[in-house]
Amino acid sequence: MRIGELAARTGVSERSLRYYETQNLLVSDRTPGGHRDYAESAVDRVIRIQEFYAAGLSSPKIAELLPCVRDADGGPSEIATPRLVSDLSVERERIDRKIDELRRSREVLDDVIATAAGESPSEHRTARPPF
Repeated sequence: MRIGELAARTGVSERSLRYYETQNLLVSDRTPGGHRDYAESAVDRVIRIQEFYAAGLSSPKIAELLPCVRDADGGPSEIATPRLVSDLSVERERIDRKIDELRRSREVLDDVIATAAGESPSEHRTARPPF
C-alpha cells in the first residue's frame, strides 16, 4: 500500500511515517517509480509505534523494543534480552512515577473544583472513582 493509504488507515501523518522510516521503526519497499510501498503488516506496526510513543518511549527505545514484540497482537516475541527487560523496567518505573504525579495533580484539581462548587474537598474526592 502507498503511504497515503497507510496514513489514512492508521491516522498517522505521512510526515510521521517518513520519520518512522528514518528512525528504523518502519520499513517500506520502493516501486519502480520510487514510491513507498508498505506491506499490510505495516498497519499493525504503526499502531504499535503509536502506543509506545503514547507511553512516553523515545524513538531509539522503540527501535530497540520493536523486534521483541509481535505487531499483530503486541505480545512478546522470543528474542527479548535481559538488558531490554532491565531498560523497559526503568521505563515502566518512569511511567508509574508520571501516573502518581498525575493522580496528585488531579486531587489538587478536585479540591479546587469542590471549593469552587461550595463543597468540602474531602466530600468531593470520595464521590469520585479512585482512578
